[in-house]
Amino acid sequence: MSAFKREKKEEEDGGGNPFQNIEKTSVLQEARIFNETSVNPRKCTPILTKLLYMLNQGEQLSAKEATDVFFAMTKLFQSKDVILRRLVYLGIKELSSIADDVIIVTSSLTKDMTGKEDMYRAAAIRALCSITDATMLQAIERYMKQAIVDRNPAVSSAALVSSLHMTKFAPEVVKRWVNEAQEAVNSDNIMVQYHALGLLYHIRKTDRLAVTKLVSRLTRMSLKSPYAVCMLIRISAKLIEEEGSDSNSPYFEYIESCFRHKSEMVVYEAAHAIVNLDRTSSRELAQAISVLQLFCGAPKPTLRFAAVRTLNQVAISHPTAVTACNIDLENLITDSNRSIATLAITTLLKTGAESSVDRLMKQIASFVSEISDEFKVVVVQAIQALALKFPRKHSVLMNFLSAMLRDEGGLEYKASIADTIITIIEDNPEAKETGLAHLCEFIEDCEHISLAVRILNLLGKEGPKTKQPSRYIRFIYNRVILECPSIRAAAVSAMAQFGASCPNLLENIQVLLARCQMDSDDEVRDRATYYSSILNRNDKSLYNNYVLDTLQVSIPALERSLKEYSQSNTDQPFDIKAVPVAAVTKPDEHEVKQKSEGMLISNGPARAPPASREENFAERLSALPDVNLLGSLFKSSEVVELTESETEYVVRCVKHSYARHIVLQFDCLNTLDDQLLENVRVQLDPSEGYEIIKEIPCPKLPYNETGTVYIILKFPEDDLQNSIGTFGAVLKFLVKDCDPATGIPDIDAGYDDEYMLEDLEVTLGDQIQKVSKANWGAAWEEAEASSYEMEDTYALSSMNSLEEAVGNIIKFLGLQPAERSDKVPKDKTTHTLLLAGIFRGGIDILVRAKLALADGVTMQLTVRSQDEGVSDLITSVVG
Repeated sequence: MSAFKREKKEEEDGGGNPFQNIEKTSVLQEARIFNETSVNPRKCTPILTKLLYMLNQGEQLSAKEATDVFFAMTKLFQSKDVILRRLVYLGIKELSSIADDVIIVTSSLTKDMTGKEDMYRAAAIRALCSITDATMLQAIERYMKQAIVDRNPAVSSAALVSSLHMTKFAPEVVKRWVNEAQEAVNSDNIMVQYHALGLLYHIRKTDRLAVTKLVSRLTRMSLKSPYAVCMLIRISAKLIEEEGSDSNSPYFEYIESCFRHKSEMVVYEAAHAIVNLDRTSSRELAQAISVLQLFCGAPKPTLRFAAVRTLNQVAISHPTAVTACNIDLENLITDSNRSIATLAITTLLKTGAESSVDRLMKQIASFVSEISDEFKVVVVQAIQALALKFPRKHSVLMNFLSAMLRDEGGLEYKASIADTIITIIEDNPEAKETGLAHLCEFIEDCEHISLAVRILNLLGKEGPKTKQPSRYIRFIYNRVILECPSIRAAAVSAMAQFGASCPNLLENIQVLLARCQMDSDDEVRDRATYYSSILNRNDKSLYNNYVLDTLQVSIPALERSLKEYSQSNTDQPFDIKAVPVAAVTKPDEHEVKQKSEGMLISNGPARAPPASREENFAERLSALPDVNLLGSLFKSSEVVELTESETEYVVRCVKHSYARHIVLQFDCLNTLDDQLLENVRVQLDPSEGYEIIKEIPCPKLPYNETGTVYIILKFPEDDLQNSIGTFGAVLKFLVKDCDPATGIPDIDAGYDDEYMLEDLEVTLGDQIQKVSKANWGAAWEEAEASSYEMEDTYALSSMNSLEEAVGNIIKFLGLQPAERSDKVPKDKTTHTLLLAGIFRGGIDILVRAKLALADGVTMQLTVRSQDEGVSDLITSVVG
């Protein structure tokens, strides 16, 4: 009876999954039925279905298993059953990349492809193209051309899409099918026309002139497929961006004409394209936004969602333009589709006035628990933008975020809230204590280890700077009692920072650290012992170097340096200053943009931080002769363009600085298909004091390949000021004329030629690596006695604001701003910029720039460094 009830319940629920508990072994065993003399479609169909389901669920077959099943499956071609035959085609596609000798079914598939049974032909084309390689393509080329222009739209579409896939391994063959693809563009079927345009564009996309002609021809004819029109709009928008055109461009006129198209999809695509163009005037933008405004009131939820999502993104860069839609957006707040309501409110948050914040937050609170984590993240990102826009509303926004923290949610959602609170704390000093209090409450019940560790690190950094540092100790020590080893270790480090920064708390902190020395985990015990020993010495210098400012070296470089040191026979002690520092990274620009638009939602674990530029280049450079004798790579510059991007020879340079040397890496590209360049080198005219140690030419540079030339130079030793210089450069090479098709030179002899390059500058920033200073003030005081100090005053008459001056100083000196001094308070006429970095050779630099705004900006610059020459270099270069 219970079994009957269960089956009855499954029936009511729509049935269970019949393939839920299948096993690979049993399915492969059942597949032996395919080998029987007479094929039974009724038995073979469910077995083949199970096999396909299993493969699509990620089950892996060995090459032998896949081959056995594949050959058994080919025997099913005997059956004329349509369903079984189509399943066989799917099986061939799935197994073609695993099984051996799949080519054996080519003749059967070709027969079905050219046969009279329309039910077979399209699927046979797709299966055939999945097993075809470049050597076999010639045999089926005639059939593919015929299929592209076939009267049956399913056959034509299958051939076009398969051709698009085959351009990956046989582009030259597919290019010969252009005439057939052009004929298919004239098809009355909307999907055939769309697929044909896609293939044509893919064939011609590397040829700007061909793409221009294609778009010009198609914009004059009336395409019946709305999908094809949407693709044409995207191609036109791309051409506008590449050419830097304005609204007078014929492509722009075509996109605007699509506002009058009968398909809503096309109208939306045209509006979306215009609002995303870089050079859009307010008039053109207003026209596109009015179209999106109309869609906000459309009866279809898909149109409302598309419109409000696009307006949400536009509100970031053009909030005033979206303000005209505020009434329509407010009507969408009560939309039955919660995704639309969420996007409407977050858009209003970006465009609304300060007075409307409280009302909007109440409306969000009424349904925020009903939406998915994905859209909760969108809400959080909008609140972050709002907090930066209206700092005085931080209390309301913080309370709302705190309530969201207490709700259920995944790591990405909770991390986005924590990120927002941290951003508000960093941007608005008045919000610091409120934000830290909310985070302290959150870690009491936080189930995500990585998030708890991050918040503890923040408490250790910011807590000692508050009015009542002692109030945070309880929350931190609770983590030592209640949490896992990773969190306990982070809590120990946070407590040590309080002990180092707050003398009145030191005695209590030492008691807590003594208790932690009896912890069951060795990491926690070791940290507690280490910090307790340092704090016992009562030495501010030790506090600053080993507690507040932790080791900032590059870990891969440290590992490599230690390995080299252990293998050497030197009696000299290991010098930590010889190890390159870890680069101060900033978030990827695309990632920042996505975050600001509320679109960056990660479903996987947190990614490891990307390798620095120096780590990426170090191994490659160490393989060069003589470079491994220069020591550790200190800094690699950004790429410097020495030619225009569209010239016949493109040359880019990367400057790699070492303690006493600089390696210039010239990446050269030959864009002429009728020339082969040999013995490519760069003739350098270095500045005074530089000495060329070695030149490593590029032996051969074929068409469209990048080759590299290296030059090793020694920095001037007598006067550091000579290290700032400009080099003249000429590209020299031996030219051999060759056949463009084969790349083989016509004759063995060539002729010498040269190409002038832009001058190359070695700047101060090329010799300085940024470092973060958690306690810049303590480092400044410590440096007073042991450093060379130089001071000068400068008039920055060309700068009209403190913000402009701060940005230019940071960029020019290549130093890292400390204690958020790069953020200039509004309506201030004075500001102090604090900077830190390391000069090549491991020389610490601290800079204080006092700025005053009057007629232009006046700057008093004070430099403290361990080397007198470095201090003199910085003050003289600024002057």
